[in-house]
Amino acid sequence: MTEAARSGDEPDRASAKEGRLPGVRAGRSRGGRPAGLGPWFLVLPALLPILLLSAGPLLYGIGLAFTDSQSGRTEPTEWIGLLNFRDLRHDTLFWESFRVGLVWAVGVTVPQFLLGLGLALLLSQDLRMRWLARTLAIVPWAMPEVVVGIMWRLVYHSDAGILNETLRDLHLGDGSDWLAGLSSALPAVIVVGVWAGLPQVTVALLAGLQNVPRELREAAAVDGAGAWRRFRTVTWPAIRPIALAISALSFIWNLNSFALVYVLTSGGPGGRTRLPMLFAYEEAFRYGQFGYAAAMGCVLVAVVSVLLAVYLVGRLKGADQ
Repeated sequence: MTEAARSGDEPDRASAKEGRLPGVRAGRSRGGRPAGLGPWFLVLPALLPILLLSAGPLLYGIGLAFTDSQSGRTEPTEWIGLLNFRDLRHDTLFWESFRVGLVWAVGVTVPQFLLGLGLALLLSQDLRMRWLARTLAIVPWAMPEVVVGIMWRLVYHSDAGILNETLRDLHLGDGSDWLAGLSSALPAVIVVGVWAGLPQVTVALLAGLQNVPRELREAAAVDGAGAWRRFRTVTWPAIRPIALAISALSFIWNLNSFALVYVLTSGGPGGRTRLPMLFAYEEAFRYGQFGYAAAMGCVLVAVVSVLLAVYLVGRLKGADQ
């Protein structure tokens, strides 16, 4: 081997000993950027829309809550500190809407989970035309909330609605104005919420059921375990993390509902279905109190953040056990 060949191999041997390629310094990429920034450049296209469309408006809304911003005001907006939050603390209408929102969220989330679990267990069986049943089960998920609201308004129509027509045909009464009654409006809206959100719960639980080993269920059946015991000892422990996750997320989604209830009742009658998001919307776009409505939004963000924190702490404790 010639001296030139030996001299040409020396840099490569030195680079190999140091564990890096020739021409690349430690901690640097070929373009001169720090090697640790590589992953950030990969996620940047997805991170920018989140920052611009989510984080940006959120921070702007939080800042707006500390001002006296109003529509049609000719004077400059001024910083008023915690005045909006002090007024909000004594606003009985807002706290009443918050109570309605909690009733709505619980009333929708619990039946959604129970019905979704039953439907997922049914669709996980070896049934004929199972593909068709699974397709039909997600139809409500494919429909926009506005369309769902309009459709159910026709179902609940006092004169020509299919619900009242069916009750009259069965001689069970003359029907009712379901969405206008003080006692029937909220239950009627809850039924629509359960129907509209059922597919997403079903799909999530069905995906969890597909991961339950068939051998465990067959072994439990051979040992003489009944259907309920197999579910309690084999199926439920396997799908419990997914069940908790979809229940927590469904509760948060339902608490922040707006479009469906707005189309159905617009918060009426008499505020019986006025959710917190509807109340904030009315304050901002009907009465022009942007700062006060932003303070309501901050309270909702704080509540949702606490719920998320409780959920995440519970998940972390469950993972450590």
